[in-house]
Amino acid sequence: MTGPRGLDLERLRAHLGTGELSATMFAGGRSNLTYAVTDGTQRWVLRRPPLGHVLPTAHDMVREHKVLAALSAAGFPAPHPVLLCTEPDVIGAPFYLMEHVDGTIYRDVAELEALGPEAMRTLVLALVDTLADLHALDPAAIGLGDFGRPEGFNERQVRRWKKQLDASRSREVPGIEELHARLAADIPDGAGAVVHGDYRLDNVLIGPRLEISAVLDWEMSTLGDPLSDVALMLVYAGRPLLLEGRSSISVPGHPSLSEMAGHYAKRSGRDVSDLHWYVGFAAFKLAVILEGVHYRYVQGQTVGEGFDTVGALVAPLVAQGHESLDGTLEGN
Repeated sequence: MTGPRGLDLERLRAHLGTGELSATMFAGGRSNLTYAVTDGTQRWVLRRPPLGHVLPTAHDMVREHKVLAALSAAGFPAPHPVLLCTEPDVIGAPFYLMEHVDGTIYRDVAELEALGPEAMRTLVLALVDTLADLHALDPAAIGLGDFGRPEGFNERQVRRWKKQLDASRSREVPGIEELHARLAADIPDGAGAVVHGDYRLDNVLIGPRLEISAVLDWEMSTLGDPLSDVALMLVYAGRPLLLEGRSSISVPGHPSLSEMAGHYAKRSGRDVSDLHWYVGFAAFKLAVILEGVHYRYVQGQTVGEGFDTVGALVAPLVAQGHESLDGTLEGN
């Protein structure tokens, strides 16, 4: 058997004790690698770390497996994990298998526009509601009381992403050091909740009634400040990242960023009246993530298409971070 790059199907088959396997890689991922795997009867999704350059603390399969197990057991729409393998000898890296959940991932603006304005609004508000529902969960009650340290979360995040930036340097990025310094100078305290860490429209599966059937990609989840998730969701909505040069917020029917924040506040009961620092940090964090992807691209360590354009997305995010700290939130 042969498989997509990064997945040894023969060794995986021997480990699972199944018949012949086939697999395809899911498109769109820029970090951990995700594959659809089947033996002709059962279907799974396999996650493994990226090839090559891997940053410290990132791409932890054990953590992803743990949070999925807890959230799915609590009734939150997350895929149920079925197997964890921490031995790198099987496929070349630790990995886990989870159930295959049917649904649609929207990455293309034309597909979103085809839904129509009313459906687009319904979809985005469901996205916001699901995030509020995640933040409403009691970590200790669902077995995630030790999943992170909420105290000092924002301060550690500012330090962590500066370290990630330093570990992924392949070029000069104007303004990014200054943005970090401004963020580090005035760090807010925040409440503790289970946070996703990379929450956006194309990290969820959408069911036939425009419901969120599963939230995906939990590699950066922890216990932290829920407003960090809210801000990152807003930054993603206003930026042309994986949506082929246009942002999702440009689609007719998409709520404005301020309306999304207000809907979250109503659903969650949390105060979102001042998100400027959070949006500034979200822009910085995303800029660092994409700079890491660009680093792997120039080192020839990426798998798939679209990596050649990622580097150009960094500078606008740095600019947005400064603008948010200057008092501009909407960004669309």
